[in-house]
Amino acid sequence: MRGATPELLSLLQRNPANIRNICILAHVDHGKTTLADALVASNGIISQRMAGKLRYMDSREDEQIRGITMKSSAISLIYNYSKDEYLINLIDSPGHVDFSSEVSTAVRLCEGAIVVVDVVEGVCPQTHAVLRQAFLENIKPVLVLNKIDRLIVELKMEPMEAFYHLQQILEQVNLVTNELFTVEAMEKSAVEVDDNGGNMSQIHEWTTDEDEENRNIYFCPDQGNVIFSSAYDGWGFSISDFAVLYASKLGINQEVLKRTLWGDFYLNTKTKRIMKGAQIKGKKPLFVQFILENLWSVYDTIYVRRDKEKTEKIITSLGLKILPRDMRHSDSRVQLQAVCSQWLPVSDAVLRVVVSKLPSPLAMSEERVEKLMCSHMRKFESLPSETQSLKQSFLTCSASEESPVIVFVSKMLPVDKKLLPQNKQRPLTAAEAAERRRKAREKMAEKLATQNKEQTTTEANTLHGESYEISLPENDTDSEEKGPDFVFIAFARVFSGTVRKGQKLYVLGPKHDPALISRKLQSGEEIKEATSIQELSHDDHVTCVTIKDLFVLMGRELEEMDHIPAGNILGIRGLEDHILKSATVSSSLMCPTFCDLYFDAAPIVRVAIEPIHTRDMQNLVTGLKLLNQADPCVQVLVQETGEHVIITAGEVHLQRCVEDIKERYAKIDINVSSPIVPFRETIVPPPKLDMVNEAISDRRQVLNKKDSEDEEVIEVGLVEVTTINRRCTLRIRAVPLPDDITRLLEENQNLIKTMGQISKSQGKGKGWLEVHQNVIDSIREFKCQLNKVFKGSGKMWRDAENQMWSFGPKRVGPNVLLNRVKGYDRANVWDCVETKQQELKLRQYDNSIISGFQIATLAGPLCEEPLRGVCFIIEEWDYIRSSNSISYDEDVQKLEVTDLNSCDNTMSESPSDVVSSETVQDGDDTESETKSSDSESEPSEQRQRMGHSHMSGQLIYCVKAACRKAFQTQPQRLMVAMYKCNIQATAEVLGKLCGVLGKRYGRVIEDTMKEGSQIFNIKAVLPVVESFGFTEDMRKKTSGLASPQLVFSHWEVVDVDPFWVPTTEEEYAHFGEKADSDNRALHYMNQVRKRKGLKVDEKIVEHAEKQRTLTKMK
Repeated sequence: MRGATPELLSLLQRNPANIRNICILAHVDHGKTTLADALVASNGIISQRMAGKLRYMDSREDEQIRGITMKSSAISLIYNYSKDEYLINLIDSPGHVDFSSEVSTAVRLCEGAIVVVDVVEGVCPQTHAVLRQAFLENIKPVLVLNKIDRLIVELKMEPMEAFYHLQQILEQVNLVTNELFTVEAMEKSAVEVDDNGGNMSQIHEWTTDEDEENRNIYFCPDQGNVIFSSAYDGWGFSISDFAVLYASKLGINQEVLKRTLWGDFYLNTKTKRIMKGAQIKGKKPLFVQFILENLWSVYDTIYVRRDKEKTEKIITSLGLKILPRDMRHSDSRVQLQAVCSQWLPVSDAVLRVVVSKLPSPLAMSEERVEKLMCSHMRKFESLPSETQSLKQSFLTCSASEESPVIVFVSKMLPVDKKLLPQNKQRPLTAAEAAERRRKAREKMAEKLATQNKEQTTTEANTLHGESYEISLPENDTDSEEKGPDFVFIAFARVFSGTVRKGQKLYVLGPKHDPALISRKLQSGEEIKEATSIQELSHDDHVTCVTIKDLFVLMGRELEEMDHIPAGNILGIRGLEDHILKSATVSSSLMCPTFCDLYFDAAPIVRVAIEPIHTRDMQNLVTGLKLLNQADPCVQVLVQETGEHVIITAGEVHLQRCVEDIKERYAKIDINVSSPIVPFRETIVPPPKLDMVNEAISDRRQVLNKKDSEDEEVIEVGLVEVTTINRRCTLRIRAVPLPDDITRLLEENQNLIKTMGQISKSQGKGKGWLEVHQNVIDSIREFKCQLNKVFKGSGKMWRDAENQMWSFGPKRVGPNVLLNRVKGYDRANVWDCVETKQQELKLRQYDNSIISGFQIATLAGPLCEEPLRGVCFIIEEWDYIRSSNSISYDEDVQKLEVTDLNSCDNTMSESPSDVVSSETVQDGDDTESETKSSDSESEPSEQRQRMGHSHMSGQLIYCVKAACRKAFQTQPQRLMVAMYKCNIQATAEVLGKLCGVLGKRYGRVIEDTMKEGSQIFNIKAVLPVVESFGFTEDMRKKTSGLASPQLVFSHWEVVDVDPFWVPTTEEEYAHFGEKADSDNRALHYMNQVRKRKGLKVDEKIVEHAEKQRTLTKMK
């Protein structure tokens, strides 16, 4: 097979019909990189003997040490099939859950995927995740059932057992695929019901639709989309490979064999016909008889019994040519690999299926194009007509000069400068070598002449007693100011047009709106073309860039190109000042930005970083910026305390980021804090049992002594507070939200954020946003879901969804502020889409109430962590008049929806009365009164403004204090973030595994044994705060037989009161008078308070005695 030279690559890139963009997806340690090595070896880039050992696609040192892939790497391969040459752009992606963001960057650029499954471990959590990512991106997968050799060598299965085991694995994979398809089909049906006004008769019945079969969503060997392999031993096959072989031997039609080699079929030796019902009749299925038994025989002969005579017979009958050194090798596994890799080469089997079954860039579906061009909150039809016309450029994958250039950059890839093609040493010609030798001789002669001259001058100066200076080498200051030793290469895919070196293109930011650009162009407004992100203003999202270099990614190397047409994966140099993580690059300003990448694992583990030497602070800041640009998942921020914090997806991801900062980006020594794990604070209903499981009587459910002495506390959860100037009184109640409501709020945070943006635009006087009907329907559906859950939660929550004043913290959190002030019918959160230009009644300082609520929910009283699942109810809000009240209390104004942030309404004279909206005539009267008051002196106006600001600040503080106090009167609890832990282990290490989990407050929630094996699938939950060092501890205790995968699951209440003290005789008897046993909630709370510099109530020294000096002891 020809090597991939730049000239050949350029030729093949022009034919998109013969291009395949694919990625390899799998769970960690299922054999992705080993399979990639075999495919790379087929092009002669590495030797066949090193395939599986070299791990060519893992170019980082820590990847080689750990044995796992940490980044997505691409390489271009060439494959000959049916007298045609195909270009296969292959991306190897990680399988570890901490690096699932790298999988998202790979999937976006491809049309097909190779899903690898270990037949021993089966379908694992990350297998679910990668199948879901492939399905969401509308790419077509093929399945590779890998490590079949383990069934023979480790599990000692018989061929028939292995056949049924493979059937079970295939069913598990298809079950996941069916679930994904069913969910999507039901969502489409729900949308159709809404579009048809609820008429079910016009809805298409998807359960009987043949589209499911047409899409080939299932993996089935007879369809040719399943490959059986052992990448480590170098062999693999599909059903069609053996169908071709046995068609001539048995005299049976090849197509018939393709349909019957897998399944419940057997060969009737008498009639020479293939019959169905092998299991019922006790016959061997064709797959066992013709395929598996031959494989088992080869392994038994070469690897197990090492029968040399029979091995030679097998080699002769298969017509193989094995090197003598391989046959003389002492390791029988090497002999086996030499035979199998020639008999059934895995690279040939995989690439043949890729070329024949996976689509080319020309086969991109309209559904995928529309998904890429608009987010889920916007429909394709709502885009401008110029933008919609670009859809045809996607579908045709046109590379003509007239076609617009559309490129998506999925991530920024750091590459060492020495790996760039222009910096690599090329072989010298004979003339160049002779010229270099001549110059070296001349330079050496000049150097010797200079040294002789200096020596003569030195001797003369010494004789005359003259002093001379020796020129010392200057400090290499340039090395400190020299830039980094790497450059950023944009990892991208061309969807339309042809990208050329030196071409001028636009980089479109995530907030770029083609409709806004269209309006600006129609009005004749000039579009600003910034040259970097730093030059962008607040409302501009477009920068202009000139392409410096184009590369084809070849694993650890780069091949420079002058131009790359549509349908190819490429690297672009020169975009580091224009792109932070990902972006859309186009020659047309009417091109929309691609929808955001889907990340399966959100970053949750955070640490604070500081340099050991203060002088290195600027290097640290620069290094963090580079890290943020290079890693698609990491988040870098500066906290209010001034700490530089990085947030990562897990412990392994954190270790990699810290090493990158030290050795690559900042190149300084740094101090890393212990992981800063987020907590949440909440309240719970009064417990029914005490700490010794005794029932708590009603008389014990009373306020504690501290709260009972507080005059502001009326009852449990209810407080009444008054501002400092005694002019405003509030009554606020704190109650726990139902769990289902909290879960709904968290699941719909993006929708709540959209509602806030709509309200904000109205408050700024910009008018109504052009909100798509799909968004409005989603908001109304969200309200209906809340209404349904509130109705089922009791009388207290009746009509609560219509009383919602605000969400918090940051206006999107899982806490709610309810308005139950009698007679005060203010706008609720749903009026952003339900009301237009309707007059609303707003009290003065309405926003002050919301601001106090936001502050209270952002930092709770336990340890200044955000609240979760708490509802604050405003029950009373009264103004008390004073003799020297300021005139603005008497003003009344009419407020519309477009002025929600105005605070100019007035309060009535009575404490219980509420201001009502005035008629137009009343408004005119008020204007005349205002004009007459203009003759008042200037000092009175100043007093008015000062009074307004003072009152607003007092009210914010009052609401914040009331919410905190109401919260503290309820049973307070701390919430911890929980990991979902998936472990596969054998029966002999289950006890040690449970011991490690129990020590870290984890618990097993499910354990199932895999049929036909001794492996248990264990699902457990573990607090994130206890997870650091968990993986290493687990491997040590189980001798490496159990390796957990951790992914964030949910928030869980620590069911211990952090302020608990014994009160009953039973509790005193059980815990002692001091009750100094470990209180987990108190321990976590004190940890956070110490880190934040808050007061901690704990005794440093107890039972201490004064030290006696030596003098007194004499």
